[in-house]
Amino acid sequence: MTNVLWLGDGIAGDDTDGHIDDLARFVAPDTIVTVVEDDPADVNYKVLQDNLARLRAMRDQDGRPFKIETLPMPPAVIHDGTRLPASYANFYIANRAVLMPTFDAPSDAIASATLSRLLPGRVVVGVPSTDLVWGLGSVHCLSQQHPAP
Repeated sequence: MTNVLWLGDGIAGDDTDGHIDDLARFVAPDTIVTVVEDDPADVNYKVLQDNLARLRAMRDQDGRPFKIETLPMPPAVIHDGTRLPASYANFYIANRAVLMPTFDAPSDAIASATLSRLLPGRVVVGVPSTDLVWGLGSVHCLSQQHPAP
C-alpha cells in the first residue's frame, strides 16, 4: 500500500515553496517532528498551524495516527531585507549525533532539548547556521547528494 503525506505551504523565504526539511521530519517510524510559530503576527504562523493540523489528521499505512512533536521556530533571520528560511527542522541525523542548526537565540536550547528527547542515544550538536541560511538552506540541505559529472 502507498500512503503519501502531503503538507501545505513552506516557510517564508523558502525558494522551493515548501522544502520538507524546513517543515517536518520523521524521527521514528511512528513519530514526526514539525516546526510551529507561536506568534500569530508572524508570517509563518498560519502556514505552520495548517501543516500541524494536516499532520495531526494523517495516518500511517495501517490507519494509525502518527505521534506529532513540535519544535519552535527561531527568530526571523533577515538578509538584505529578505526573510531567510531559518528552521530547526533542517537537522541532520548521524549514527550517534544530530547536527542541529542554531541561530544564537533562546529557542536554540528548546529545540536542542526536544531533539535530545526524541532521538535518544545521539548527542545533539549545534551548528551556527545564520550564515548558512543566506544560501537558502541549512545543515540537512548540505548533506544532500551531488550528481556525478
